[in-house]
Amino acid sequence: MTTTTTTPTGTPPDGGPGRRSAGAALLNSLRTNMRQYGMLIALVFIVVLFQIWTDGTLLLPNNVSNLIQQNGYILILAMGMMLVIIAGHIDLSVGSLVGFVGALSAVMMVKHDVPWVLALIVSLLIGAAAGAWQGFWVAYIGIPSFIVTLAGMLLFRGATQIVLEGQSIAPFPKGFQNIAQGFLPEMGPYTQYHNPTLVIGLLLIVALLWKEWRDRRAQLAYELEVLPLGLWLLKCVAIVAALVAFTLTLASFRGVPVVLLLMCVLLIGLGFVMRNAVIGRHIYALGGNKAAAKLSGVKDQRVTFLVFVNMGLLAALAGCVYAARLNAATPNAGTMFELEAIAASFIGGASMSGGVGTVMGAVIGGLVLGVLNNGMSLVGIGTDYQQVIKGLVLLAAVGFDVWNKRRTGS
Repeated sequence: MTTTTTTPTGTPPDGGPGRRSAGAALLNSLRTNMRQYGMLIALVFIVVLFQIWTDGTLLLPNNVSNLIQQNGYILILAMGMMLVIIAGHIDLSVGSLVGFVGALSAVMMVKHDVPWVLALIVSLLIGAAAGAWQGFWVAYIGIPSFIVTLAGMLLFRGATQIVLEGQSIAPFPKGFQNIAQGFLPEMGPYTQYHNPTLVIGLLLIVALLWKEWRDRRAQLAYELEVLPLGLWLLKCVAIVAALVAFTLTLASFRGVPVVLLLMCVLLIGLGFVMRNAVIGRHIYALGGNKAAAKLSGVKDQRVTFLVFVNMGLLAALAGCVYAARLNAATPNAGTMFELEAIAASFIGGASMSGGVGTVMGAVIGGLVLGVLNNGMSLVGIGTDYQQVIKGLVLLAAVGFDVWNKRRTGS
């Protein structure tokens, strides 16, 4: 009788991770990271679709810069909202808080001649205080976040009307406007491209390649499954090609928008916290299973409180960016922004039950919505149909999440 020799783990000798076919490894990687890759593939598909549909207008350098500046405040909100949803809560007040902080910043700068840097700092502190106020009721009093933030939505919207007295206030100082409208200044000798943007793009490519190499070496050291070398090199080439194309696109216009730098700092900082910091693990644990997290020593009240403080701070920053973009504070500023942020989070992989999602996923979800808005406007689709299409995209994303849970049994 013929027998098959197996390793101690029960895997045939030629079936180890290092000897799997490239196709099998790629398929397994896609299955493991279905949430992460699904929306990224969808984003690429949408970009290609509208690039063809608009005869190349979508990816023109000026339109790419405009796309970033138009959606900067939504992406900032989406990053904060993702943390709230991961922790198992929701925040319906962020849109109203955007309008309220924008109104206060206008009153300080336009009516009372407060220096814009000081006004910006005070505005961020006001946002953090508003988040702390709501976090207190949710974390320490135990009122559901839906109710607390619904009350906050009404409160901040009314306060905005009171502060502005129903009138718009403008204009802002030029330095404040540059937060949303400005670009990095040009430096160095004259070339056909924006020199600082080229340098930043090169540094980013080197940093990402180093991270990929470091992660692969760590996985091999712990004998974890990795992509075959050929596929890994192909992945690195794809990353470099995408970054080179994006860098040259920005560098051929006016360079890196200031708001893009703000978003990158937030993305790197919040991403590091959620991946490597203790509080990041506690946020995931709290959203995944609150009872088990408390038994494991997670201070659920403090974590929840800090999540809402962070959301308030980011809502204030988004409010300043939006006001700087418009160069005015208006009574209706921030209307429906909370729904855009929530939709971006769910499209980017957040789960209704909490405990799942990434900051990068929120950015990808926000970009999906942003490209849809921009592309549909370029081809002349009316706002009524745009709302219908975005609703269907959100429903499809959540449906995909439910299907993926059932498929994996999680």
